[in-house]
Order: sequence, then C-alpha cells, then structure tokens
Amino acid sequence: MMRVSSDDIGLWRRAMRDVIPLRGRPEYPLPSPPPLPGEARVEVNAGASKALRIDGPIGSKPSRQSPAPPMPPPPLDTFAGLDRASAERLRRGRYPIEARLDLHGMTQAEAHRALNGFVAGSRSLGRRVVLVITGHGRISGGVLKTAVPRWLNEPELRRQVLAIAGAQPRDGGGGALYLLLRKAS
Repeated sequence: MMRVSSDDIGLWRRAMRDVIPLRGRPEYPLPSPPPLPGEARVEVNAGASKALRIDGPIGSKPSRQSPAPPMPPPPLDTFAGLDRASAERLRRGRYPIEARLDLHGMTQAEAHRALNGFVAGSRSLGRRVVLVITGHGRISGGVLKTAVPRWLNEPELRRQVLAIAGAQPRDGGGGALYLLLRKAS
C-alpha cells in the first residue's frame, strides 16, 4: 500500500475543509502530517467532528482571516458575449436544435473525441444550436455528465462554444446540454 505524503494530506484537508459528513456516517480522520521545522501544530479534539487547529511559525500571531477560497468557475450558461434574451432563449430551449450527439455507451476517451469532432464539425457546417446527450448516469454515477462540462471549458472547445445550458425535460433534462456555437469565421 502506498504511503500518503504530508503534502497530499495538507492538500486533501484544504480541499475538504468545508465538507460536512452525512448524518449517521462516520468521519474518517486523516493522520496529521508532521510539523515542519520552526512550525507549531496544535490540535484539540473538541468533539467527534470538531477540531481546532493552530498552524504557523512559533511565536507568530494567528491570522484573523482565513485565506479566501478560490473563485468558482463561472456558471456554464453565462459565457461573455451573450445577451440576456439569447441566454434566456437557450435556457428555455427556444432555439431549434440543428444536430444531436448521443454519448450513451461511450467510454470517456471515445466521448471526448466524439464531442471535439461534433462541435468542430457542427460549427464548420454553420450550425448554431446543438444538443449533447450525456445521460443521467444513474448506474455509473454520471461520469460523462460531469466530464462533458469540464471538457467544454477546455480552451480548444471553449473557443468554439458561446454558451451552454442544461436541456429542458423534453430534450433530455439533466442528462443533456444545449450548446450555442460561435459563428464560423
């Protein structure tokens, strides 16, 4: 079994600092990484799920403010360059869908290639609104449902896509996305 480094533990703790365990589920604490030279680390267990930790150089005063969490990425349906009326039409499914891509049954690699080709091909053919069907992912946990928005935010695809919105129930609901493609130049 691989040992987890103190850097990885610290990164995991920062990523999970705001996560609260579900009711009735046990909390699995990670071991504390060893303190760095010249650094004091004090943990006081104040209950089953509450711990007080003071980190910092010895003799330093604790900071009053915790560092600001990183800014979340902008919502997928608010890309720059889209007016409010067009955004609303896209969200409500009022644009005619010119092409559909169904990713059901594909692996992530196959789906990524298919999405890249579909978006590039649709844009080169002058299509503006397309539908990408990922499926709800009830069995596998929605791997493609979570991966497709991430792929669409990659620079290669983001340059081609003006806006993204979740589809209306008649078009697939939570298992599909409307893409408003930029005009081909």
